[in-house]
Order: sequence, then structure tokens, then C-alpha cells
Amino acid sequence: MQKRKTSADELIALILQGIEEVKGQNINLLDLREIENTVCDYFIICNGTSNTHVNAIVGSIQKTVSKASKDKPWHVEGTENAEWVLMDYVNVVVHVFQKQIREFYDIEGLWGDAKFTTVESSINN
Repeated sequence: MQKRKTSADELIALILQGIEEVKGQNINLLDLREIENTVCDYFIICNGTSNTHVNAIVGSIQKTVSKASKDKPWHVEGTENAEWVLMDYVNVVVHVFQKQIREFYDIEGLWGDAKFTTVESSINN
């Protein structure tokens, strides 16, 4: 039996749920589909308050996505120091930062041409 491919919308919803379950902060969704030569369709960017919190967000995303869709990230990097963890789900890439590292690299500014959505958290931080 072949597993059903998870749509981008379903994957994004699961990732956002994983972030919110452990109170990830300042969640933004960047739609890159209108930009030429991008490596994926969407970026999801959020931050945690410490390296422990960043790793908890990453773990929560992996658990939520895997449980609902059996999808695993194609690649994860940055968990050793947990200042910036990148999770590559091929068409959706998740960036989980510590706040000061996020401000320094300013991914949202670098991808200023992207369609930008701030995700309102359903959980009060």
C-alpha cells in the first residue's frame, strides 16, 4: 500500500500546530511560489526563547507531522547548538531560531519579495 502524499496546506497546518503546542513565538509564513528559482514553496519561521525551547519546537513539529501524516523531514540541521534549526520538508522549509539569531539573519528581510503572512497564535504566549 502506497502512502498518500501530504499536501502543502496540510503539512503547513501540522507544522503550525507543532509550533503552537510548545508555544513557539512570532510565527511567519512566507509564500515563495511567485519568486523565480526558489528551492521550496514556503518558509515557516518562528523563534524560541532558549536552545532548549528551540529543540522542543523542533521535536514537537516532527512528532505532530509524523503522527498525522507519517512524513519525516528530508533533512534537519542545527540541533547541536539550537540557535537556528532548519527542517527541510522539501516543499516547506521550517526555520526555528533563538530571537537574537533571527534578528541577526533577518530571513524575512532577505526574502522581501515573498508573500508574507503573520500567523496569529491560537495559544496565548
